[in-house]
Amino acid sequence: MNRILRRIRHAASFLALLVPGIAGVRAGAAELPLVTDVELQPLASQAQRVSEALKFLGAPLDPAAQQALDAAVKATDPAQGVRNIQKALDPHVIAFVQINPESRVKVAIGPAQPELQEQGWRTFLVKVENEAGVTAPLHPESPNAAPLYRGSSGSPDPFGKVDPKKAQPPEKLVKPGDVSQRFLDMVMFDSQPITKTLSGLRLEYRIIQLYTRDTGKREALIGFNIGQGTQDIGFRNAVPILFDCVPSTELVLGVLDDDGKPTFASFIVRDKAGRVYPSPARRLAPDFFFHPQIYRGDNESVHLPPGKYDVVYTRGPEYLIERRTIDVPDSVSHKETFHLKRWIHPAKLGWYSGDHHVHAAGCAHYESPMEGVLPKDMMRHILGEDLNVGCVLSWGPCWYFQKQFFEGKVHELSTPEYLMRYDVEVSGFPSSHAGHLCLLRLKEDDYTPPGGKPTTRIEEWPSWDLPVLRWGKDQGGVVGFSHSGWGLAPIIERGDPQKGIARKVSHDLPNYVIPPMDGIGANEYLVDVAHDTCDFISSVDTPYVYELNIWYHTLNCGFRARVSGETDFPCIYGERVGLGRVYVKQDGPLDFDRWTEQIRAGRSYVGDGRSHLIDFRVNDRDMGTEASELRLDEPGTVKIHVKAAAYLPEQQTPEGKTIQQRSYEEKPYWDIERARIADSRKVPLEVVVNGRPVAAARREIVADGTLREIELEVPIERSSWVALRILPSSHTNPVFVVVADKPIRASRRSADWCIRSIDQCWSQKEPRIRDTEKADARAAYDQAKAIYRKILGESEVE
Repeated sequence: MNRILRRIRHAASFLALLVPGIAGVRAGAAELPLVTDVELQPLASQAQRVSEALKFLGAPLDPAAQQALDAAVKATDPAQGVRNIQKALDPHVIAFVQINPESRVKVAIGPAQPELQEQGWRTFLVKVENEAGVTAPLHPESPNAAPLYRGSSGSPDPFGKVDPKKAQPPEKLVKPGDVSQRFLDMVMFDSQPITKTLSGLRLEYRIIQLYTRDTGKREALIGFNIGQGTQDIGFRNAVPILFDCVPSTELVLGVLDDDGKPTFASFIVRDKAGRVYPSPARRLAPDFFFHPQIYRGDNESVHLPPGKYDVVYTRGPEYLIERRTIDVPDSVSHKETFHLKRWIHPAKLGWYSGDHHVHAAGCAHYESPMEGVLPKDMMRHILGEDLNVGCVLSWGPCWYFQKQFFEGKVHELSTPEYLMRYDVEVSGFPSSHAGHLCLLRLKEDDYTPPGGKPTTRIEEWPSWDLPVLRWGKDQGGVVGFSHSGWGLAPIIERGDPQKGIARKVSHDLPNYVIPPMDGIGANEYLVDVAHDTCDFISSVDTPYVYELNIWYHTLNCGFRARVSGETDFPCIYGERVGLGRVYVKQDGPLDFDRWTEQIRAGRSYVGDGRSHLIDFRVNDRDMGTEASELRLDEPGTVKIHVKAAAYLPEQQTPEGKTIQQRSYEEKPYWDIERARIADSRKVPLEVVVNGRPVAAARREIVADGTLREIELEVPIERSSWVALRILPSSHTNPVFVVVADKPIRASRRSADWCIRSIDQCWSQKEPRIRDTEKADARAAYDQAKAIYRKILGESEVE
């Protein structure tokens, strides 16, 4: 009989999922009182923020309610608009809170269907009539809410699995006999775009999320307060609500790679109402709350209530994005198998992808960002995005906790095809103002001054970059700048937002606008590359004109720092690791030391993973071999060879069109959609000589995933650097063509730009360099300028 009842209940839940909004209103529920004494404009603004928050939480309003809300906020009749906003939102209200003029709180049951999901979160609205105009936080309370597990970091893990040595389970925190009654957890969502406190408006809506451990009928007493002593007399600040706790099914995921072998993949699971599962806002590692996707390996699982779901699955940019609709039945367990499809496989050609800048803590990570997540969590994301090499960098906000995972070698969770290593980003350190640094392949992670002892505190590190880069290189590290573009915007007019005057920036590449040098990108790079202490400059995670302009100028001056690709996950980009990538040629088995050495050598290209420039060579010189140097006795024509491929959907999506039309200063900064030619499926392949594209060598290639052999010819008049690009989606490192043994001196204007930019950099950085280090820094800056002045004198062309 219980099984039959369970199936009936599941059938009702299944029908609710088929028709968006059908589960929104409790059968026979009375309408809530309409609040009329409120102005439309602030109520409309608050209601729109609630709508946006619901989308973020994976529980958007159903289309009819959203359409009604959109119309209501634009109403020309304010009174009618106020009424219609309430009519759109009230069906989703689980509790109606009234705060009287004396700040006493009473609560009534709302019309929303009181249905919860076993081992999952459901999202509801709380309608608040605030006669007192208070601006305190609104707190939920219930004797049925279980205390949370708390691990060593203090992060809550409701009913989850944690190290028993570091956490007290609920049974230790409540009285004997109470455990069975504590099936519920609840939290008010008060993050952006919702404010943490009530606004003081006469009417507003708040968001509450409810979690259940159990299945079946469960009654919970739910109340609210705005501070101690605000409960209304007569126990009217709480109401009993009978919840139907719907059982979930264990969905086992078969995950097979393009070759049929078991692997990992990314899954986005939505029901027919558009709600994301598991509920993002209360996820815990290894699932991240700021992602719609989860990562699962073959035969791993996720719990879902029975019903119909749309599943989007893929595995990084080299795979096609697949979609399926699945039916999860009423059963203890159910299995669905997903077959992934590639459009290209660079690793099979010896080109291994990597992201040298990801974090396990800080920025978007969890309630305790000072500690963050563990290596096993990061490895899952590396596997789920098919990232052959993931460099997890400890930095200022998590330094003292995360540095325990640094070993000076690849982590033990690594596999032959997927490597993870912990290294360092110099961010949140005294030198950060001069530019954040990526220090890879370190043997020791505590800075040691020449002839001194290792540091124990961040504050003991140098206050400018050059000593740190030297220290990193002295121990065999491969070192360079992170998120290089910050502080390098080519601002022509600063604009005035108060007067409605927009800022203007140069779109030219290269350009000769002196940047402000007021950021945390490759600002001191011009000095450090002149001292031969910088191996690479990072790209893909800041505007491409910012990044490439400074690199082009130093290449024009004859310096040979290479370009690498990164994401800065989850600080600049939180969508996924590997959004920005470097593809490195590795002969033989994948090896981290040799992989990073090839970054130093420039046997690599960068990009978003949606276009590829493989086996680039000029004449018989492969990029990254023999110092990437091709020697000619005299000027002449060189032959360029590359295997090029790109992938775009055959029909441009609305999202793709939006990306294509954005300013280059808006994210995503590098994206294949920006390279799409009009509304075609073609992208431009360009040969770049000394920073300028060669018009006669431009080719348009169809972005259908086909790897094409392309040969081009370009004239070389003097010593030059040559590279290929599909901008802004991919870019190779250069091959240096040396004519008649003369150094590359491609542009007097580039040398002059570097000199003037160093002066600008010193004006910004000098105040934050310690007095004890200032003389050495001044001397290094002056020496760098002298080097550029010599280059300027040796340059023959503008």
